[in-house]
Amino acid sequence: MCKGLSSLPSSCLERAKDLRVKLSHLTETHHKLKGQDGRVPLDLETLLKNRSALLAFRGFLRSEFSDENLEFWLACQEYRVSPSNVQKIKSSSIYNQFINPDAPQEVNLDAETREALLGVTDSPCADTFDEAQQRIYNLMAKDSFPRFLRSNHSIKAY
Repeated sequence: MCKGLSSLPSSCLERAKDLRVKLSHLTETHHKLKGQDGRVPLDLETLLKNRSALLAFRGFLRSEFSDENLEFWLACQEYRVSPSNVQKIKSSSIYNQFINPDAPQEVNLDAETREALLGVTDSPCADTFDEAQQRIYNLMAKDSFPRFLRSNHSIKAY
């Protein structure tokens, strides 16, 4: 122990020990998450472009019974590149699967976004779901993705 630390209040010493443990844990987690190229995946966008990481993320979300956001995001990606002659069918399917209040995999969208989508599903275009998809992406980036990084699933992904 350093000279003079014994004179600190015990609460300060306990806090210092707690911080040391937390920093140690963060360093350990950082090293576990490094990919083969030595980089740590710091964003959701990188994960979504990596097939094995995407599969691990999906497995993690399924284990938490919360995979609807990822499935919606993926369905929107597929919809965006679909030929215009099938967009109406896919649009209806996405709405019924994820947007409708009684949907089996209802995603968490605000009422305004949900209502706007209801109004355009009869005449969809390539960017019909862009705003909703971005909102769900932001939710995953702030909530699901950080939990995934702290999970055992992420270690298997990289």
